[in-house]
Amino acid sequence: MDLAVLEKNLKWRGIKLAVFQTKEEAADYLVREIQGKSVGFGGSMTLETMGLYEKLKANNEVFWHWRQDMTADEAKKRAYTADIYLSSLNGVAETGELVNIDGGGNRVAATQTKHEKVYFVVGENKIAPDLHAAIHRARNIAAPLNARRLHKKTPCAVKADHCYDCKSPERICRSLNVIWERPSAVAACELVLIREPLGY
Repeated sequence: MDLAVLEKNLKWRGIKLAVFQTKEEAADYLVREIQGKSVGFGGSMTLETMGLYEKLKANNEVFWHWRQDMTADEAKKRAYTADIYLSSLNGVAETGELVNIDGGGNRVAATQTKHEKVYFVVGENKIAPDLHAAIHRARNIAAPLNARRLHKKTPCAVKADHCYDCKSPERICRSLNVIWERPSAVAACELVLIREPLGY
């Protein structure tokens, strides 16, 4: 991975890059950046591992369907309209494209809608050389591992080895999103890259 190339390509697409050596440094940065806001979370093992919900909740109103007292649907709705939205990604191309696969669509949709800022928080294991490789990673690494984590009855969950393009009713890869440039409804986008492997 060439960080200078990645930063140049992201900048051209209207996306800022911030790089941190550890998840703790990245979490501290986000806590400093996000104060007194409503904050929405997309489902993410990266955000979970970083403990960001608990850290941001101290000074913000935070909505995450993994944590909320309210129903999951209500938490998703509140997250969708929050000032700030945080998500991870299933693949990041060094050429600058951002890739996510989703089952319900809430996370993918929320990264496209009106927010003051969307932060994409990723470990360096998500970086791929180009868009084709980033999509391949999302389908054949991230999706099978997530299907296994969620105990889905899909062929990919059995071995967590690759996508079978199945027709299972429990299939979680139902929507593929590629962000070519900062979505026009979003005032600002930032990729927070952590030089550690995180999430799937």
